[in-house]
Amino acid sequence: MISSTTRRTGYSSFLSRIRGTAALLRAAALAGALMASSAFASPGTALAPFADRPEVAAFVDRLVSEHGFPAAQLRQLFGSIAPDARVLELMDPPPRAVRRSWQDYRRRFVNRARIDAGLRFWFENEAAIARASARYGVPEEIIVGIIGVETIYGRHTGTFPVAASLATLAFGFPRRAEFFQRELEQFLIHARETGIDPLAVRGSYAGAIGLPQFMPSSIRHYAVDFDGDGRIDLSGSVEDAIGSVANFLAEHGWERGAPTHVAARFNTGARISPLVEAGIEPRFDTAELADHGVRPAVDTPNGLRFALIDLPNADAAPDYTLGPRNFYVITRYNRSSFYAMAVIELGEAVRAARLRAISTAS
Repeated sequence: MISSTTRRTGYSSFLSRIRGTAALLRAAALAGALMASSAFASPGTALAPFADRPEVAAFVDRLVSEHGFPAAQLRQLFGSIAPDARVLELMDPPPRAVRRSWQDYRRRFVNRARIDAGLRFWFENEAAIARASARYGVPEEIIVGIIGVETIYGRHTGTFPVAASLATLAFGFPRRAEFFQRELEQFLIHARETGIDPLAVRGSYAGAIGLPQFMPSSIRHYAVDFDGDGRIDLSGSVEDAIGSVANFLAEHGWERGAPTHVAARFNTGARISPLVEAGIEPRFDTAELADHGVRPAVDTPNGLRFALIDLPNADAAPDYTLGPRNFYVITRYNRSSFYAMAVIELGEAVRAARLRAISTAS
């Protein structure tokens, strides 16, 4: 979370706060990172101090050239943070012999604790949720479902220093280094634009921020000032988080009034594999589905295209659903069919609980 005091701190003010302790911080934090796990038998390059690395120097030079950052400020920043071995562990855990199961995944996210928390969240923020739904065309339960899956309505937004996490992944996680260097760049630009102290921002180990867990690039492109106070704050403003989730989905092509998913029916001898192998982007109209022996269980609007979504259940039979455009849009938030289905089902469960509560109260 970013306190109101921190939010008012100018970007450059963090320099004066760290100058006297930068060396001590660097030494202590680096020592902690190097000792954090025996998984890194030869930390060497991966956990070397940022200030000593040529790739960090090249990154600084590029930000100075392309975005006009003062070089001394960036060098001071990288001198005051240290690589975090725990971040690397969490990003690349040891492989486990566990088969994917939608039903196991579902139990983690669609359960009584999250439904009850979502019910409270919806009642406490019903005006903002209704306003976001009306403006962006995204159903209220989808907004509620995403925030519930991401952070249990703000309970778990992350405690990792975002600057250190992003730098660790940008310069110590080769498989996705390019992605995290872009996110680190976007984070530093965002901090400069909004006047926040980049060293004070906390988030997930991967650098996601606030109730909706936006990455820095998503904050800059899709976050909105939904409470009208002149600034965007996804950690401290629930309204900003609600509006930003809806805007993200709208900007990725949400179709107002269209379904998120449709139950599938299968004829005897249905040819499922070609549909599943085509992926989660909706490509097939109902006639093409019928050619494969598959049909929607209910009437659907003309012109909709679908993907056949398979939800494996380890050794048990998989579940299936038809995913139109709106299902695919949810996967732009997190590229997982399990995730999209959990968002949909949690939102539906909270909506049902809310309708019961309203009915009982009346």
